[in-house]
Amino acid sequence: MSKSNEASAREQRLAAKLRENLKRRKDQARARAARDDAPAPETIAVKKP
Repeated sequence: MSKSNEASAREQRLAAKLRENLKRRKDQARARAARDDAPAPETIAVKKP
């Protein structure tokens, strides 16, 4: 491969890794937000007889 082809291939690999990383981080943030929206077990009201 020539230098320009190697550089292009490297840029494509890095771009793909960045997209994967961004997707993973977004998924983690969504999961964290969903977990934070749910009430904690100790805050759930329990009716006592």
